[in-house]
Amino acid sequence: METEVQAPSHSALRPWLIALGLWLAMAAVTSIALWHLRREAVESQARELGLLSLALTDAIDRGLRGADEGLHAMRADLAERHLPVSGDDASRSLHVRAGLMPLVQTLWLVDRQGRVMAASDATPAPDLSTFSPPLDKLPADAASLSRPFGDVHGKGALVAMAIPFEAGAGTAGGWMLAAMPASTLLGAFGAALPSADARMWVVRADGARLAGTNVQAHRLDEAGVATRLANRPSVEVRKFRDGSENMVGLHTVPHYDVKVVVSRDLASVLMAWRQMVEVAGTGLALLLAIMAAAVYFVQLADRRRTEAQRALQAQVSRAGKLESLGTLAGGVAHDFNNVLAGIIGFGEMAQDAAPAGSAQARHLEKVLQAAMRGKALVERILAFSRGGARMSTVFELEPVVEEVLTLLSASLRSGIVLERALEAQGARLRGDPTQAFEAVMNLCTNAMQAMPDGGMLSVHLARLQMAEPRVLSHTRLAAGDYVTLAVSDQGGGITPEVMDHLFEPFFTTRAAQSGSGLGLAVVFGVVAEFGGAIDVKSSPGQGARFTLYLPECREGLAAVESGAEQAPAGAGQRLLVVDDEPELVALAEEMLKGLGYAPVCYTDATAALQALNDDPHGFAAVITDEVMPHLSGTQLTEALRQHSDLPVLMVSGYGGPLLAQRAATAGVTRLLSKPLQRADLSRALAELFR
Repeated sequence: METEVQAPSHSALRPWLIALGLWLAMAAVTSIALWHLRREAVESQARELGLLSLALTDAIDRGLRGADEGLHAMRADLAERHLPVSGDDASRSLHVRAGLMPLVQTLWLVDRQGRVMAASDATPAPDLSTFSPPLDKLPADAASLSRPFGDVHGKGALVAMAIPFEAGAGTAGGWMLAAMPASTLLGAFGAALPSADARMWVVRADGARLAGTNVQAHRLDEAGVATRLANRPSVEVRKFRDGSENMVGLHTVPHYDVKVVVSRDLASVLMAWRQMVEVAGTGLALLLAIMAAAVYFVQLADRRRTEAQRALQAQVSRAGKLESLGTLAGGVAHDFNNVLAGIIGFGEMAQDAAPAGSAQARHLEKVLQAAMRGKALVERILAFSRGGARMSTVFELEPVVEEVLTLLSASLRSGIVLERALEAQGARLRGDPTQAFEAVMNLCTNAMQAMPDGGMLSVHLARLQMAEPRVLSHTRLAAGDYVTLAVSDQGGGITPEVMDHLFEPFFTTRAAQSGSGLGLAVVFGVVAEFGGAIDVKSSPGQGARFTLYLPECREGLAAVESGAEQAPAGAGQRLLVVDDEPELVALAEEMLKGLGYAPVCYTDATAALQALNDDPHGFAAVITDEVMPHLSGTQLTEALRQHSDLPVLMVSGYGGPLLAQRAATAGVTRLLSKPLQRADLSRALAELFR
């Protein structure tokens, strides 16, 4: 009778499967943690070896430079005949000099045939054929090092340094040699190895070993290691000829083309880690794995939170720094504008008085041209500082972007492809459309300059509703409705160091291509003038993406003004002029008289307000500066508006952020920017009285 064997039920297998799954999960987590610890051990040792190699390189460089400088000093004495070339006097002099030179044991003067002309002691000179670079091809300002050679006193191997010399008339010259104990190349590091398995050695460019510590105990291919790592100063894991894996750090002493190699056995480095692996393999592996996983995830979360806080702090710091730079730039531009105003104003009047076609007229024309270039530069600085005296208007952004792209399409370099996606038809902004045009043009130009070998230039325009405030890469963005303009390139990207200075005026990475450093600074100022924000996303080698967030305006489009007419001369209207700069007051008085007006000028805004209160109907208009002590131009206008609707023309070189809005709120009739040309002032006054 056969017995039927029943298959195990699913309910009986489930706990085993769950246990097996948990065990596999714990084992996987434990393996990951142990690998992480291994990598940390290797990286920590790599840093230690790198620092040790760098310190040893510096010590060797200082020792070799000391010997080199001593030999050059001897060559200078030889050229000035302060040092004899041969004989007992030369030997005694070399003996004294050898005692004064650190690390140097013996000095020789050797002629072109290798014969010793003089020596500081009886040590035989090294074979000239053992030097590298070869002595017959050695430049006058270079030095050559020999292979190690024996010391007659039995104190160890020596390494010699050679430089050429010319002894003068009747002597063919030769080489000056300085011998140093090979062991002294390692300095104190030779006796202070970080561990018993650590090894260090010094080799020439051709692979010849000059010195080493703890090298003979291993069959090391030091020449091959130095050759493989010669062009990559680093710490790497390498397998030597005896089959052992070693961590090798290498640096180069550049002037002498000497490689410094430091090595440790990888098995010794990982000894503690292997002990931990054995502990993890015991019966406590499950508990250890759970604890390791918990610690790992807690550390990971803490690191991410720290990185997020650091990134946010960096963004806030950039925004604050750019705000401070803007204030500083605006203040400097204001004072410089006052200087330019005097140059342009008095220059125009001097030009009127100069005979036509004379040298004086030509010179004045050059002065005015230079002043106008200075004015254009100040306007770009003011754009960064958001202090331009510009009246805002409502306009559509998409036609402005279309105009920029049309101009760019006609001048694209070969290899650059323009991609556009304009999806914000009818979106309006309030501000200066000329500023918007300049910002878009600067962004696109900057993107094309970032792709010298060609690539894709993408321009994307869209609407965006921001529900919550955000901190962007360089500015803060409030909640609201925005029109976004994104310009992307496929260039080399932006490094973190450059990102911190990206929008600073006159900062540029393209000095060779005549970069002015004002393009992106102007973009930043324009965006801030519109009340928007800017965000930059980039990493080295991955291109860059600049996104402008501009507040969308719901107002209707502004009416288009007709072309400007010829401004008529004044009819003797009495004008009150206020400016705290006496030179500009004198300029305005003379210029207004020439235009047919009767100016009454003040350098004190408080006194000017008192004159207006005493005789409110005695003036046809007021011309005032904005930035003045005690009473600003907008404050003067607000006080005047309490009892008079007299036209007010404000002329300002800088008034701080959003001056146009502040001036309009105060009741300013017309706003102009310094420095003024006479024609601009004449047209503005004519419009006031029209």
